[in-house]
Amino acid sequence: MEDENHYTSRSGWLRAAVLGANDGILSTASIAIGVAAASVTREPVLLAAAAGLTAGALSMAAGEYVSVSSQVDVEHADLQRERAELENMPESELEELAQIYIQRGLNAELAREVALQLTAHNALEAHARDELGINEMTQANPFMAAFASAVSFIIGGILPLLTAVFAPIHQMVACQYGFSIIFLALSGILAAKAGGSHKGKSVLRICLWGTFAMAASALVGWLFGVQTP
Repeated sequence: MEDENHYTSRSGWLRAAVLGANDGILSTASIAIGVAAASVTREPVLLAAAAGLTAGALSMAAGEYVSVSSQVDVEHADLQRERAELENMPESELEELAQIYIQRGLNAELAREVALQLTAHNALEAHARDELGINEMTQANPFMAAFASAVSFIIGGILPLLTAVFAPIHQMVACQYGFSIIFLALSGILAAKAGGSHKGKSVLRICLWGTFAMAASALVGWLFGVQTP
């Protein structure tokens, strides 16, 4: 029998990677568009895009690490509490596990038998999975999430930075928007393919929000910018 491919096991790194890539494209492009709308020279656009790329990658890594670490702390606290309850009131915990299986459709006799066997095999694992919803596939990994966020942000952010280098300065806003929408659409397709979700919905969602963010940045640059060489 061949092993089935399940997308749930990818949820931790996939979420961080997709968020990082999309944020890298959108943040860097929005900064470049905002500055380009306020300037007629290339240097400020390049400087802003490069600074945004660097700061964004570090911010994404730090934020993701802190966020996921907090999730890990909560999971560890729940496991510690569950371990103590298993030591102090094993019968109550056994009954609690049996009730979970009854609610999932087993009859009382079979539910108790399943609870007894799983408790004998590994009580903490059974409660972690079926009571707390914690398992190895979905358990958070702060380092992996932080690394995926930073690398994907850099990969995404390099694309609008290259656009800032090569696009004509007088068409910078249009070029940034056009290429960024293409990059975002490709990112949405890759994310949907990796996660097994609907490609069209993923692309539409990210392009709509990307358009809104870049339009808002251009408006700010146009309103407060000084169009002088």
